[in-house]
Amino acid sequence: MGVPLLKLSGDPDCKNGTCPTLWGTPDGQDYVVQGYVITDSERLAQLDLPPGESAVVVPAAVLEGFFRARR
Repeated sequence: MGVPLLKLSGDPDCKNGTCPTLWGTPDGQDYVVQGYVITDSERLAQLDLPPGESAVVVPAAVLEGFFRARR
């Protein structure tokens, strides 16, 4: 089992508990972003992702909440 993740910030408008979220490792070395999978082929082409990588959309409020809390 991997290192447990810590919830750092979530979507303030979330109603069901499974919304976009920013997670981190206890040592602060890594972040995991939970969001909506990008399926639009034009957007994916802009990103030019290598094999093994994917991209998600996260509401600005999730990241803004994290940075506000760190001040």
